[in-house]
Amino acid sequence: MQFTLNLSLLLIASVSAFAPANLSAPKVAQSALFMADGEGVQPVRIGTRGSPLALAQAYLTRKLLIEKYPELSEEGAIEICVMKTQGDMILDKSLMELGGKGLFTKELDTALLGDEVDICVHSMKDVPTWLPDGTVLPCTLEREDTNDAFISGDEDIQCLDDLPDNAVIGTASLRRQAQLMAKNPTWKCVNFRGNVQTRLRKLDDGIVDATLLAIAGLKRMDMDGCATTVLDWSEMLPAVAQGAIGIQCRSDDERSLNYIKGLNHEETFSAVICERAFLEALDGNCKTPIAGQARIVDGKIQFKGLISMPDGSVTFTTESEGEVADAVAIGKAAGEKLKADAGDKFFEMMVEMSPQQVIGQLPKKD
Repeated sequence: MQFTLNLSLLLIASVSAFAPANLSAPKVAQSALFMADGEGVQPVRIGTRGSPLALAQAYLTRKLLIEKYPELSEEGAIEICVMKTQGDMILDKSLMELGGKGLFTKELDTALLGDEVDICVHSMKDVPTWLPDGTVLPCTLEREDTNDAFISGDEDIQCLDDLPDNAVIGTASLRRQAQLMAKNPTWKCVNFRGNVQTRLRKLDDGIVDATLLAIAGLKRMDMDGCATTVLDWSEMLPAVAQGAIGIQCRSDDERSLNYIKGLNHEETFSAVICERAFLEALDGNCKTPIAGQARIVDGKIQFKGLISMPDGSVTFTTESEGEVADAVAIGKAAGEKLKADAGDKFFEMMVEMSPQQVIGQLPKKD
């Protein structure tokens, strides 16, 4: 499959999908366009990372705010403020080597607490289970499809089962690696970071045989046509909070709170807090292969979770169901169950493994 010819057009189209026609590029706000002394209101400043996916999500938030609150449709009423995070700037190391927690949020947290922005838009799977004092995350937008997409560089390989022994798969996710290697221990997973366009370009260059990406991100950038197939939960259980967009603000900012609470999708919010409670109970981060998904079916919340050794040699799973009002308790209980099932030795072994043992560092060889 050849992606190169379409990547530039896809990048332009995906980022501009939610941008107003007269906006050439997002930039950090230098001054308030509306004053709070009776002449108008200060603009709502949206903090975001600068990747194409992050920008698409920020512009989606802008679009929803304007639809919900007509006063925000005035030119300059909403500003997109772009910043780079540590996770964006260091691409030659795996997430495990970088430390795991807050890699894509710390700089946004700092800007929020420093009153440089009013709200921050996050991919919820990047947000640590703890939030900085003085901030809250009261809003999740309606969730996109949570599944992973399998993307092959060979038209004869249409699904995971088509991959031959010793196939090389590009992924920076220990969760994906563990589930892949549990299926076939001969497969090799190599560190594969960068934005979506960069990863597809690497696939097109033959660095790996295949890769996996969240279908939600591809859909938000109108790039889901790049997916060879979408994997169901039995093939690849998604990450905690995958497919969900969260909006954070300062806890004492009533104006921002009122705006973003109006965008909250209750079912998504309940599912995400269940999953994050599961993750918190396991003290999970990018160093630990953990998957967890909740959904509401017939008025009940259903949860499925997984924890594994990075090589997929040992895996523990759990499933539970209960009242939506008990979402946090259900997630916490599931995490505590897997922690007890796995035992202390399991986690000690995880800590002792080096990044090179955990995820491959070598490109595909001819």
